[in-house]
Amino acid sequence: MADKKEPAKEAAPGASAPQGDANTPRATIVNQYVKDLSFENPNAYEVFKAFAGATPKIDVAIDINGTKKSDDAYEVELKFTVTTQQDETSAFVIELVYAGLFAVQNMPEEAAQPFLHIQAPFILFPFARRVIADVTRDGGYPPLMLDPIDFSALYQQRMEVEAAKQASANA
Repeated sequence: MADKKEPAKEAAPGASAPQGDANTPRATIVNQYVKDLSFENPNAYEVFKAFAGATPKIDVAIDINGTKKSDDAYEVELKFTVTTQQDETSAFVIELVYAGLFAVQNMPEEAAQPFLHIQAPFILFPFARRVIADVTRDGGYPPLMLDPIDFSALYQQRMEVEAAKQASANA
């Protein structure tokens, strides 16, 4: 005799999926925004005239900061500094601080730090990348599409540097 399967129950329209245990750590993005943006194109005439079609040297620096705003909210900032140079001539400089406000629930401090430096930047990065691409295009250059970033590796490096500082301070 064949077992009868119950039909799958569907959620009512607009209902959310079950969220699990009430004590499960959760984070949701409340808002994301450009906090600071600067685009400098100091030598546009020289760059466009002398180096048309040439590929400039591009340096990208990134810093990540997570700040507790209240018991249940954190602000995460991705700070990008992009400098470009063609031979000895500066082409353009971008400074972008792209931020997100995250609501958190039931997240202990030891879980908050990895979240603020790995998962939250991973969520924000595509949007910051688009801002940088748009501003370079609007500045007269081809859109600069940043390569994906391994935020987990950056966090590991940061923890190793902090551990070395702590060890030298204790020595």
